[in-house]
Amino acid sequence: MSAALPTPALAGLVQLERQVRAAEDMAALGFVMVNDSRRLLPYRQAMLWDAREQRLLTLSGLATVEADAPFNHWLASQCRVWQQQHPGPKLAQFNASQLDAADQAQWAEYLPSWLVWLPLADRHGQLLGALLLARDQALDGNDASLLPLMQDAFGHAWASLQPARQRPLQRLRRDRRWWLGGAGALLVILLLPIRQAALAPAEIVALQPSVLRAPLQGVVERLLVEPNQSVNAGQPLIQLDARELQSRLEASRQAMAIAEGEFRQAQQQALSDARSKAGLAVLQGRREQAMAEVRFLEQSLERTRILAPHDGVALFDDPAQWQGRPVSLGEQIMQVADPAHTQLEIQLPVNDAIELQSGAEVLLFLNTDPAAPLQGSLKRLGYRATATAEGGMAYRLKAAFSEADPRIRIGLKGTAKVYGERTTLFTYLLRRPLATLRIWFAL
Repeated sequence: MSAALPTPALAGLVQLERQVRAAEDMAALGFVMVNDSRRLLPYRQAMLWDAREQRLLTLSGLATVEADAPFNHWLASQCRVWQQQHPGPKLAQFNASQLDAADQAQWAEYLPSWLVWLPLADRHGQLLGALLLARDQALDGNDASLLPLMQDAFGHAWASLQPARQRPLQRLRRDRRWWLGGAGALLVILLLPIRQAALAPAEIVALQPSVLRAPLQGVVERLLVEPNQSVNAGQPLIQLDARELQSRLEASRQAMAIAEGEFRQAQQQALSDARSKAGLAVLQGRREQAMAEVRFLEQSLERTRILAPHDGVALFDDPAQWQGRPVSLGEQIMQVADPAHTQLEIQLPVNDAIELQSGAEVLLFLNTDPAAPLQGSLKRLGYRATATAEGGMAYRLKAAFSEADPRIRIGLKGTAKVYGERTTLFTYLLRRPLATLRIWFAL
């Protein structure tokens, strides 16, 4: 039977119990445990160990605990061993003789002779942690009589700060009505009708532009306009290298002059010489052939300068990429488009494809002004997917703008939102997984 507690000890215990039960969080509770327990039980140093998180929470005289400090690291490793050796609520005392030689040297450097292990548990007996008290002497009878009361008060205060834990089955039974109500609300939400929509990259392009192609095989000497420059009908736009044609034309003109001379000389001789009259037809054919070649080269020389077919803007890439570049017959060099006639080209990825109809609503969010979308309607749908510049596959869609807007300019890019038919939210959210399941199970 332990000795009766003196009145001052009881008063101090009651005051300490009030402090720990009034702690609002674990930091305040740990501070009271390791610093204010000295009023009931003398010790040199106190430490609070968290058995669940396997770390030191608080040390007496320190505001924070540095986990990488040598003493804290060594003590944490010892606490793990002591927790396995003493998992129950019974307190224990340790000294350096119970450790191996290496740990005895650490003990002598950091701790006094004795260390009290005071386990703290909740009402179910689950170990929460332990209060470690470093003392110069072992516990006596009076000190030992205080510790069970401190142990009970500290464990109850610690458990009160832990979140309530219930068994999953008990929680499920208690919250069954909430679960059923939530499931019903979720089912209603999933059955709500919504409009299908898909996002895809888009670009404003010209409507029915005039394509300027190379009229003959040659080399681009220079482009006479800048990209997006306004041009007038008949204005020179492209100059092909004409030096070879000019040389051939000069030689053909000389050959034509010779053929013309020979033909005239034969005409004069034919008046007096019947044999000269017989070769007159051959010389006339040579003259006409030379004249036809000259006309052909003259026309080809005229085609080396390509003119604008109508008013508009010139659409092409960097002029430096075209200068000196060889082109084949019919190769596209630039376009001339009317800036007032535009349309929207949409590249809808195959994975985002939805059921679309002609006339469907389209919104364009320009990269330059995404806050104010442009409205339009779908006009044409590609019947099959084609490869994109990024290496993917997409359907090409064409849309017309609903009204004129100063922001509509050829070449601007953005993101188009295409609206489809109505469906349920469940089908819209799970259309990709359902499509994958149909492929797997051949549904």
